[in-house]
Amino acid sequence: MFQRNSRKVVKSTMKERKSWKIVWQENKSLLVFLLAMFAVRSAIADWNDVPTGSMNPTIVQGDRVFVNKLAYGLKAPFTRWQLARWGDPKRGDIVVFFSPADGERLVKRVIGLPGDRIELRDDHLIINGHAATYDLLPSETGHDVPQDNTGPRVYAKETADSIRPHPVTILPERRALRTFGPITVPAGHYFMMGDNRDNSNDSRFWGTVDRSCIVGRASMVVMSLDHQHYLEPRWGRFFSKLL
Repeated sequence: MFQRNSRKVVKSTMKERKSWKIVWQENKSLLVFLLAMFAVRSAIADWNDVPTGSMNPTIVQGDRVFVNKLAYGLKAPFTRWQLARWGDPKRGDIVVFFSPADGERLVKRVIGLPGDRIELRDDHLIINGHAATYDLLPSETGHDVPQDNTGPRVYAKETADSIRPHPVTILPERRALRTFGPITVPAGHYFMMGDNRDNSNDSRFWGTVDRSCIVGRASMVVMSLDHQHYLEPRWGRFFSKLL
């Protein structure tokens, strides 16, 4: 009786091994392809969906941005281990990183580098004692920004120390943190802010971001879908460069 049961177990095990071998032989090309694809997304290039308006009007809800993970260095796939480093984020870069608050992937603009002194006075940015300048932009600047209940919007072109001029959003009727700091950015850390200054959860609230938490640089909008209008494509935003 014992020998019969043992033979059954052995036969069953052999059948299972044979079935797994068949599955591997029939699908190994697909499995290798999927592994390679995920490795590329992990270490070289990826995309990031943007569900919030914290970067309005530069990036709007429904945008999918391309993330260049080789912009500053190379990390081992599926890890944060840095294998090589050939650059650092610059002021004004739009980067994807893991939030120090909860680990969520976020998209913000680099405002402060290690050693920078950052402060905000009535929505006016000051970097190392140099105040940014602002020029009003026409209301059509944010024509792709979805409607919400944050009240009227004011768009301005911000020009700050060694940061490429870019649009920012001010929400005059919204309660917001318009005065902040000054603080000095610690070594190896970066100060991040959203372009939608009065509606962005950023370094003003959870502090600076460690260099190791930065995933890569967002360089363009690959595609954009309007969630308020049945996922209608915003064709004008497809493959548009981020400033």
